[in-house]
Amino acid sequence: MKESLKYKRILLKVSGEALMGDQQFGIDQKPVEMIANEIKQAQEIGAEIAVVVGGGNIFRGMKNSAKLGMDQASGDYVGMLATVMNAIALQSALRKMGVECRVQTAIDMNKIAEPYVRFRAMRHLEKGRVVIFAAGTGNPFFTTDTAAALRASEIGAEAMLMAKNGVDGVYSDDPRTNPEAKKYSNISYDDIIIKGLKVMDTASCALCKQNNIPIVVFDFAEKGSILKVLKGENIGTYVGG
Repeated sequence: MKESLKYKRILLKVSGEALMGDQQFGIDQKPVEMIANEIKQAQEIGAEIAVVVGGGNIFRGMKNSAKLGMDQASGDYVGMLATVMNAIALQSALRKMGVECRVQTAIDMNKIAEPYVRFRAMRHLEKGRVVIFAAGTGNPFFTTDTAAALRASEIGAEAMLMAKNGVDGVYSDDPRTNPEAKKYSNISYDDIIIKGLKVMDTASCALCKQNNIPIVVFDFAEKGSILKVLKGENIGTYVGG
């Protein structure tokens, strides 16, 4: 059933840690299925959905590369491969639910995914397919937040949705360690950068500002969050001009 939506085409950014569940490492079936189900519900009401998944549940470039004695560029490439693994896992869950889905990678892996081609991605979205962008930007020294903002800009997304784990928006400090932290219902791109709020990296925030893409930060643990955002309900934090 198609509905009147506030945002027709969105880019959903999901952290790799969201796929771990209660584990310390790797991919847990339950959160993957939960995320897939949320995406399916949004797709069924007519939204065009692209997804970027992080890789922190498997490998974090800067953190893990230092431990292994790798240079940062090499570590970042390993992290990109981790995002491909997560993308394939999410694609499998979506297909099991009957949702047509394509994975596109910024690093060519023709045996398992399509190479990223902007117009092909947009065509998939127009046909109602979910598109998962993997391998970041294809370049080291850039985060998956930046990759999400870049892809959102390229495909003409009307909003970027940032799903967080256990945090329901943007706060003045980490609410998990500071009970006095203040939650913002609305905040500007500039304030995110000036205040040094660690909800996303500054490059991704600046790119969304440049292309006038609003960002909605919300807690993915709350069921139906994507539907609420699409229907214009005020949840989480709205980041915009």
